[in-house]
Amino acid sequence: MANSAQPITEAIVFQPGMEHEEVNESVVDADSEGILKGIRENTYKKTGHARRSLHAKSHGILLGTLSVLENLPSELAQGLFSKEGNYKAVIRFSTLPGSILKDSVSMPRGVALKVQGVQGDRLPGSSGDEQDFLLVNAPTFGAPSVKAFNEFISSVVAKLSDESKGLDVPDNEILGETFYSQTPFLYGKYICKFALAPVSAALKARTNKHLEVSGKPNALRDSVVDYFAAESGEWQLKVQLNTDLQAMPIEDSTVSWPQDKSPYIAVARLSVPAQNAWGPANIATVDEGMSFNPWNGLAAHRPLGSINRARKTTYATSVSFRHSHS
Repeated sequence: MANSAQPITEAIVFQPGMEHEEVNESVVDADSEGILKGIRENTYKKTGHARRSLHAKSHGILLGTLSVLENLPSELAQGLFSKEGNYKAVIRFSTLPGSILKDSVSMPRGVALKVQGVQGDRLPGSSGDEQDFLLVNAPTFGAPSVKAFNEFISSVVAKLSDESKGLDVPDNEILGETFYSQTPFLYGKYICKFALAPVSAALKARTNKHLEVSGKPNALRDSVVDYFAAESGEWQLKVQLNTDLQAMPIEDSTVSWPQDKSPYIAVARLSVPAQNAWGPANIATVDEGMSFNPWNGLAAHRPLGSINRARKTTYATSVSFRHSHS
């Protein structure tokens, strides 16, 4: 697959001094882990089942192929995307809470993408041959710092304590959504954010399409399963390179990077054939057996910023909890 994108000569080369730790960051990170630990343990106490701290409920598991586009300009031909190739991919759709709620509770949606067979120098503690991408259906993160995130997630837990109140997000079809990394990452020697956008006509037709969830506790999952029982789907994996550190900060992920300064550009295509998007095999192999972690991947795509630094510990302990209580 060819790509006709023009070179992005103004892309900023990353330097270590571009990241800045928060005051008392290790203490705040410990607070974050304490909050997420409480979510895990409370859910386990209620259900007898160890679940993810966040994004516990799956709405579909898919197997597909990620195809890196050919003839990418040098700024885009970095890391995983340095050369054309096809990779096996696993996709998991989910929603935010760390407990299993009825889909009548409106919450931000996420997609986790695991690319397999990836070669190259890996992040410390990252083994195997995988590159994980975790994306959410909003371009910016909900808090500018880990401390603010701790306050946000605590308020979400309180709001959902009766499993009836959601957040102010629309009940739209999940398959029409565009998903964003929200936080920045290395892109080889550059800095980027990632996005996954639907491109096949049948998926794009579901963008902003209302999904009736009333009386349907698994409406999102049912929609995904029904669609892929007969249809295929394609998305583009895109990157937005940092070209202005003032307008496109690394440490504050609540700031939307202006697309007039640097648009999202496709670097790969994700193709998924018709298939059973749920069932015992998918549950056992992927939903129960796999973990998705932004720190699981190539050194060329190291997570950047305080939110991502906090994730390094919280994701590892979440996986450990699930394994020790399975």
